[in-house]
Amino acid sequence: MLESTYEACLSYELVEACLGVERQVTLPVRYRGVTLDCGYRIDLLVEKAVIVELKSVDRREPIHEAQLLSYLKLSDCNVGLLINFNVKLLRNGIRRMIHGIDLATTTEVQA
Repeated sequence: MLESTYEACLSYELVEACLGVERQVTLPVRYRGVTLDCGYRIDLLVEKAVIVELKSVDRREPIHEAQLLSYLKLSDCNVGLLINFNVKLLRNGIRRMIHGIDLATTTEVQA
């Protein structure tokens, strides 16, 4: 299935669980005091605290993790989930990333 299908279904399930969910949230870049639209879009923002980036790919690549890490750095969020639905067991497709309060340190934790 397409990522957009997984996005719609997961969003529905999270709303049914009484969680606040926003889809396709624009993430601007602040540069020299100016806000720039660079085309970044967060797939799901849950409770304004967790960024969820969805994939449906044969293999998770480093660029996918870099994308989520960039979103964490540009936002006020410290926790992100990278979920690849193209796996036999969904738990094998989940990667949790935590961006520390101290911006100099970033910790990644396998979910």
